[in-house]
Amino acid sequence: MELKFSKVERKGPVTIVTLSRPEVYNALHTDAHFELQKVFDDFSADAEQWVAIVTGAGDKAFCAGNDLKWQAAGGKRGWDKGGFAGLTARFDCDKPVIAAVNGVAMGGGFEIALACDLIIASENATFALPEPRVGLAALAGGLHRLPRQIGLKRAMGMILTARHVSAKEGFELGFVNEVVPQGEALSGALRWADMITKNSPMSIRASKQAIQKGLGVSLEQAIEEQREYPAVKAMVASQDYIEGPKAFSEKRPPKWVGK
Repeated sequence: MELKFSKVERKGPVTIVTLSRPEVYNALHTDAHFELQKVFDDFSADAEQWVAIVTGAGDKAFCAGNDLKWQAAGGKRGWDKGGFAGLTARFDCDKPVIAAVNGVAMGGGFEIALACDLIIASENATFALPEPRVGLAALAGGLHRLPRQIGLKRAMGMILTARHVSAKEGFELGFVNEVVPQGEALSGALRWADMITKNSPMSIRASKQAIQKGLGVSLEQAIEEQREYPAVKAMVASQDYIEGPKAFSEKRPPKWVGK
């Protein structure tokens, strides 16, 4: 598929997805959503790709959210089953996804970042759910993910005022994992991805899936059921499950195969 609104680069087991509509601060419209759905479908299905990084073209914006000018001009709004950018409703991907936020992350752009497992933000990054200022609401997951990630009162403080939050405050609130100098969001995300890929991808997928499924039930139920989760069962049946202890006993680095 020819990519018109995004770019994809692979560095070993890491897929880098760049939202590429810099003329509108990487805001997204319907065609971009459907393109990104296919991009993340391909990433999810590729056994050789273990971690994804999402970033924005240029140094001003990660993603300004929904392309309001395109919508106001009569453009039809909509996306595929994966949600905004093919990510916000993608609940079946057990591979880690990192947001490298290199500028404004507004509305849907912030919702993309919140849907990722980690957020690495440059010092010039700005976050907000400003939908109420234009008569809308953050219905691509922001209204539900933000309270779960930083607590109800803090989330209400951001959502009801629609205020902008800096990278530093985002770190203090707890939704940003690391703040890096301007221009280094992607390199920071690659550093985190490198740390992740030193671990067994089977273990990483099992861990992510167990966390996601466990958060939806009681602690007791999560512990009782975790060994029946598909990614956990796949880990236990994998070559990596044998290789890890063997490498440890032989005092050598493990050779992960991801199966």
